[in-house]
Amino acid sequence: MSEHDAGPVTEQSSKHLARVIGITVAAAVGGLLFGFDTAVINGAVDSIQADFGLSSSVLGFTVAITLLGCAAGAWFAGGLADRWGRKKVMVAAAILFAVNSAGSAYAFSEWDLMAWRLIGGLAIGIASVIVPGYIAEIAPSKWRGALASVQQLAITVGIFAALLSDASLANAAGGAGEELWWGLTAWRWMLLVGVVPAIVYGVLALIIPESPQFLIRAGRDEEAGRVLSRVSGVRDTAGKIRSIRDSFEREDRAGYRDLRGPAFGLQPILWVGMAIAALQQLVGINAIFYYSTTLWKSVGFSESDSFTTSVITSVINVAMTFVAIFFVDRVGRRKLLLIGSVGMSVGLLAATLAFLQAEGTGEELTLPGVWGPIALVGANLFVIFFAATWGPVMWVTLGEMFPNRIRSIALGVATMVNWVFNFIVTLTFPWVSENLGLWIMYAAFTIFAVLSFVFVRSHLPEFAGKDLEDNAELSSV
Repeated sequence: MSEHDAGPVTEQSSKHLARVIGITVAAAVGGLLFGFDTAVINGAVDSIQADFGLSSSVLGFTVAITLLGCAAGAWFAGGLADRWGRKKVMVAAAILFAVNSAGSAYAFSEWDLMAWRLIGGLAIGIASVIVPGYIAEIAPSKWRGALASVQQLAITVGIFAALLSDASLANAAGGAGEELWWGLTAWRWMLLVGVVPAIVYGVLALIIPESPQFLIRAGRDEEAGRVLSRVSGVRDTAGKIRSIRDSFEREDRAGYRDLRGPAFGLQPILWVGMAIAALQQLVGINAIFYYSTTLWKSVGFSESDSFTTSVITSVINVAMTFVAIFFVDRVGRRKLLLIGSVGMSVGLLAATLAFLQAEGTGEELTLPGVWGPIALVGANLFVIFFAATWGPVMWVTLGEMFPNRIRSIALGVATMVNWVFNFIVTLTFPWVSENLGLWIMYAAFTIFAVLSFVFVRSHLPEFAGKDLEDNAELSSV
């Protein structure tokens, strides 16, 4: 046990907790933008299709192209963070977020819109790597799980803000495709409002301290000591700095060659990280958030009711994230993930059975009798268990599971895998739903939820309560 984790909570440690919470919240605004930019398309997607005359396949690609940008941003984020520092990369992401929001709002064609959404994807991918990595490096080990979960809370708040904003603007205009202010339709305003949180994020990124791991790597030990003392509450800063430096193994900056290992060419822990990153998407959470409004309209809800239902789902997502924050350090990562896998499987199975009873196809799809409510309950049960477990805990685990020397680049690779599978699910969902049936898609999600239980139980070690410097031993398992 490290010295700063020992003993009862004192006034000094309470002061450090308040300070690290503030810094965590500031960094997590990147997560809020991550959630906002990925979900804001939800309310605009039908109007975009109508305005630009898009087929289902082109519409799916327009929605999903952001995720290619996310994968690219995640791939490069780790290396940039080691080169430039965590703060500068956050500022760069904030600029990209703002550019994407403004450009998308004034898009004149689907190709133009795709280009702006690709830029937004770069920003989201960068934020998805830099935020969990930064929080893991700033937070004391005994609070790390709860603090790292704040990123997912910010993501869910961003999703909620996007859907609430979409619903408010659509209602104000009388529909997402109707003109609102300054000659812009409501769906364009939905995309434009993202400029505001992007500016806030950029300002906050300039204020927060740099990661001590980066400072030590850069030879700025005195600055690192101040951060460790003021933020993390470390008393023996010299000893902690030595411990962190020793964990780097070598003084030179890590490269992708350092990810090589004996397990099919990669280090075993990287395969574990990539697998849980893929499974988090393969259970289908983003199919619900990207297409929830369209989905509920297809089973008989009015446009207004569909927006409202989507907002309610996002509120559930936010509320249940607090469950993860409360339990992640008490119960542990593995147990929460296992519980989540069971709950998600039950909810997805209920939705699968409901959509199996669907009548009609495409926009004429309806669910007879009690099957509509069963689909709604099943989908929200899935959201409840995902939000309390796999949503935040996967990011917590990715932020802490890799050895210090390769953390940034390994986290970037695992996060890239997460976005690639997000892209695959998002791109295939409209086509499969329209041509094969929603129940096929939900059946696939159910199977992956079951597989997530099997994988975590057999391959994922527990990282709760351990210093990042100690996780290298578990990472070799």
